Amino acid sequence: MLHCYKLGGLNIVLDIYSGSVHVVDEVAYDIIEAYEQTPREELVAHILEKYADHADVTRDEVEACCDQVEQLKQAGKLFAPDTFSAMAGSLKERSAGVVKALCLHVAHTCNLNCAYCFASQGNYHGDRAVMSLEVGKQALDFLMEHSPGRTNLEVDFFGGEPLMNWDMIKELVAYARVREKEAGKNFRFTLTTNGVLVDDDVIDFANREMSNVVLSLDGRKEVHDRFRVDYAGNGSWEKIVPKFQRFVEKRGNKNYYMRGTFTHANPDFLKDIEEMLRLGFTELSMEPVVCAPDDPSALTADDLPIVMQQYEQLAELMLKRHREGKPFTFYHYMIDLKGGPCIYKRLSGCGSGTEYMAVTPWGDLYPCHQFVGEEKFKLGNVWDGVTNTAVQDEFAACNVYTREECKDCWAKLYCSGGCAANAYHATGSVNGVYEYGCELFRKRMECAIMLEAAKTMGEC
Repeated sequence: MLHCYKLGGLNIVLDIYSGSVHVVDEVAYDIIEAYEQTPREELVAHILEKYADHADVTRDEVEACCDQVEQLKQAGKLFAPDTFSAMAGSLKERSAGVVKALCLHVAHTCNLNCAYCFASQGNYHGDRAVMSLEVGKQALDFLMEHSPGRTNLEVDFFGGEPLMNWDMIKELVAYARVREKEAGKNFRFTLTTNGVLVDDDVIDFANREMSNVVLSLDGRKEVHDRFRVDYAGNGSWEKIVPKFQRFVEKRGNKNYYMRGTFTHANPDFLKDIEEMLRLGFTELSMEPVVCAPDDPSALTADDLPIVMQQYEQLAELMLKRHREGKPFTFYHYMIDLKGGPCIYKRLSGCGSGTEYMAVTPWGDLYPCHQFVGEEKFKLGNVWDGVTNTAVQDEFAACNVYTREECKDCWAKLYCSGGCAANAYHATGSVNGVYEYGCELFRKRMECAIMLEAAKTMGEC
């Protein structure tokens, strides 16, 4: 399977099953596109006719190009066969029963009242609560007990707003540092916060103990304050931006993400990214809103071409700043063309419900944070472990080959079948496909690959 496209002045050919990326000239691009469907002599004649006005496109040159294409095919770098489908169903079996990450919902409450919040302003459509130290300790014990063979374990302090349970977080980290030495484990913590309660204690502790921090900022003040307001309706931009700037500066300007959300109100999200850059932030993420289709914030069909253009212009901006020696990171454009994820990750995805779970303040287990509150997806709890094995089996069976809609999609080994939560909320099935999200993902991948190819060519 090939995907051929033109972007950023480059002609790009992706060979999906080998993972090869080819940047070629116009003649080679046309030859590759038609190579498998057209007899060689007919193809050569067609190319010579199309490029009749180009003196440098001779029969010898076209024949040589065809030979090179054939050599790449024989080397398995073009038109490579699918050798992964047979193993797709068995890969997850190798890591069955191994949990490597937890999302700890330490606070099902929030000090902001964001209209687009998928967590229903932090309480996940349920009671407001904070996690006790007892539940937190049991969650970490559960993770250590159910991670045989793994040393590095990931824990995200999440909410609601986790800083509303800050003292417990500090105590839990102290507990983890003792237990990890006893168990031969290594905890890597992440904190996700809206910033309202950030102070010097939070900054100093997080910069010492957290491998990453995720800071919520939607970009422009008018965009941010449209949704991210307190319960009195006051915007939070002016309150949090100076705190985030101090946080990031003391962190050494690394190991963080400035995480924004774009909605129907700002499909022109590149302006928000530019504002983040102006404020001094360079590790950026801008996510499409997750909400019901009839929500006023929901992205519409009319927004799609705008968003697609924004992604392309973002890639152009990133390339320009890279050449100027002022690079910045965009989370969705992080791709390794020389290595990248192993085939297990490419087929199996994020591991929600199997390798990764969310823990509520009461210690209940869910496949991920976006399923919390959906009672039928409750897996069990941190004392008894997974008892709802039917739901876990459903998630374990998910891979890119179980989704019929993914069969002919060129991006399937980049997205791994997409987000199970988005699929469920869009179609009612974790094996469904959120088509709008697919459109955005494919465009992001095209842009990311173009960007990396352009950087590589510039360094050659």
